[in-house]
Amino acid sequence: MSTPAGRIVTLTANPSLDRTLALPGPLERGGVVRLAPSSTEPGGKGVNVARAVAAAGADVVTVLPAGDDDPIVAALHRLGLPLASVPVDSPVRTNYTLAEPDGTTTKLNEPGAALDAGTRAALAAVLHQHAAGARWVVLSGSLPPGTPVAWYADLVRALRDTGARIAVDTSEAPLLALLGAGPDAAPDLLKPNAEELAQLTGATEAELTADPDAALAAVATLHERGVAEVLLTLGGDGALLSGPEGVWSATPPPTTVRSTVGAGDCSLAGHLLADLAGAPAAERLRSAVAYGAASASLPGSAVPTPAQVDPAAVAVTAVRGPVPPPAPPGTSRTTVPAAGRDVR
Repeated sequence: MSTPAGRIVTLTANPSLDRTLALPGPLERGGVVRLAPSSTEPGGKGVNVARAVAAAGADVVTVLPAGDDDPIVAALHRLGLPLASVPVDSPVRTNYTLAEPDGTTTKLNEPGAALDAGTRAALAAVLHQHAAGARWVVLSGSLPPGTPVAWYADLVRALRDTGARIAVDTSEAPLLALLGAGPDAAPDLLKPNAEELAQLTGATEAELTADPDAALAAVATLHERGVAEVLLTLGGDGALLSGPEGVWSATPPPTTVRSTVGAGDCSLAGHLLADLAGAPAAERLRSAVAYGAASASLPGSAVPTPAQVDPAAVAVTAVRGPVPPPAPPGTSRTTVPAAGRDVR
């Protein structure tokens, strides 16, 4: 397969060393556990996306705050991953994943070091520099303590003049602030999971996963807020892609789950790689689900290579026609349901 053309730039404002601790059996609180062989990988959601993109041979640069002597910098250099770092004094945090043999994972995430205003400005400047001429910029993951929750919205606005398309994958307060900042801060692509979509719409996660109409109505509200394309990942139930080309759903092949850490990030990478290759929406979704399933079949936070990804095993179904473009600010449109949980 030819290497996709175009560059992807990822920002990981709160990077981590991801330490996966392999348990020999189900976790028993209060006991003594003798671990199976464990692993440590450079992580943070944007780093995971970049690792998967790089594994496919595509052009990617990952932007993050880290000192030159930080272990994450050395780990990324060993992987050959192009890196643009802004130096900070504090070490990168460590996140721990307790992985049980049946695929159950428990995550223990450290908060990360606070970034001062000067460091945030330096990160924004480096990101803007590398975004010029790029196909995609990915803003991904949590924000460090003390960072204004609207920072992602500010970055989306600041990146508009680069010509790059912008994808965002975050949760909780930064996600709510992003979608509450107005259409000019809406990304070209948003990748929520069911929990995050519930945070945005007021529906329950159980309702969104059990009722396809509720999920579609909830996704429609994101388009109303200015998001052009939504990639909704649903774990073992697959994913939904909604945008100007139409709405599609996909189910993954049977997968023996070893770890779900980074599976959503690999799904986003799969979508972006297919977009670089010029694939239409249905094939972008197929690639996303195939990458997510391949990631879940691997231990720890390992990312798949193209040889480990099987798009042909993913079933894709057309759900409905194209989503109309977002209405200009100050106008209304009634052709898309406006409320997630009240429309069936």
